[in-house]
Amino acid sequence: MSMPKVSVGPMATRWFEQIANTQRKLQDGTRNVLGSLETRIAATPCDIVYTEDRVRLKHYRPVTPQRVKTPVLITYALINRETMLDLQPGRSVVRSLLDRGVDVYMIDWGTPTRKDRYLTIDDHVNGYMDSMVDVVRRRTHSQQINLMGICMGGTFSVMYAAMHPHKVKNLVTTVSPTNFDTEQGLLHIWLRDMDVDHMIEAFGNIPGDLLNFAFLLLNPARLMVDKYVGLLDNIEDKAFLENFVRMEKWIFDSPDVPGETFRQFMKDCYQKNLLIKNKMKLGDRRVDLNNLTMPLLNFYGRFDHLVPPEACERLVEVVPSRDATNICLDTGHIGIYVSSKCQKTFAPKIVEWLTEREMPPKPTRKPEKKSPARRKEPVGQEPMSMTVSVAHLNVTSADNPHHAPNP
Repeated sequence: MSMPKVSVGPMATRWFEQIANTQRKLQDGTRNVLGSLETRIAATPCDIVYTEDRVRLKHYRPVTPQRVKTPVLITYALINRETMLDLQPGRSVVRSLLDRGVDVYMIDWGTPTRKDRYLTIDDHVNGYMDSMVDVVRRRTHSQQINLMGICMGGTFSVMYAAMHPHKVKNLVTTVSPTNFDTEQGLLHIWLRDMDVDHMIEAFGNIPGDLLNFAFLLLNPARLMVDKYVGLLDNIEDKAFLENFVRMEKWIFDSPDVPGETFRQFMKDCYQKNLLIKNKMKLGDRRVDLNNLTMPLLNFYGRFDHLVPPEACERLVEVVPSRDATNICLDTGHIGIYVSSKCQKTFAPKIVEWLTEREMPPKPTRKPEKKSPARRKEPVGQEPMSMTVSVAHLNVTSADNPHHAPNP
């Protein structure tokens, strides 16, 4: 019985072509790795205008005339660095805000030492944050500031605005957990039964490297395998390689978290969900979300595996503000800040929203006496609907091939 003849010519040709392409890619990649790479992060010029203990206040130098009169103070999480918002010139939230005439300040939480292990959330919110807010108010001669919070920093900003509402004109929260009773994210399920006291006893401050490893375990295939496969596939692309290195530098620059702050955040928020219930206390004062009457803009990511939508979206439902809006972006936890598509939406939307609220409110007509059923609005205020508006914008994080694991 004769065997069928198989032509190996075309198969061999394609195989050798693939080998040649791989060799060229590796040669180009080697030249990139050994050559000069521009991998600086946080390159936007700023000045340190106030320092208290380990905490610093950055003021970014204006690049255009100021269009938003009220300054913006950005509060990042205690986990990782605020440099995420200024990762590279072409994808910098800070630079986008500056280009649109916003006066930008940002808190740099610094690196905690052993003596900081006893600092509580109260120390951060009613201590450091309040000091920074007052510095910004004095420097800008403003009665109020616009407060913008990122992730855990957004949770802190909600607490601050609830306890100092007279100092906050507008509140912007982004991927900020406020409702911790959710089954959507594996992180929420893990932390629900965590023995936090044992961790504090063992470590004092919670090591940033330990938190990094825990976040990687939430999605190990994507965060520990896929992104490096993507690196090999694109290693000949110098711009891709530079951006990859910037992201890696940010991921692994993780400060420790003060022990008592971590303990309270885990117990009162993740395990007891006290914040959304108006039962959380900082020191001897209760955090009352009924004080959040200022305009609120709440961003979150549809594909966020760390802070899922259910952890964010309820905030606008429980506050009494008549100007509270959810915006859901089709992205992940970090893509909202570094994706090129999000760059076209995120910062411009914030500036547009703040600019609209800089305008004086339109006067409202007083109802006629013979219309008792019509609700009377205070003179000088525009009546606004309590209905929550959720805008699902078609923005993806596909061009950010290696999402960072941390909140």
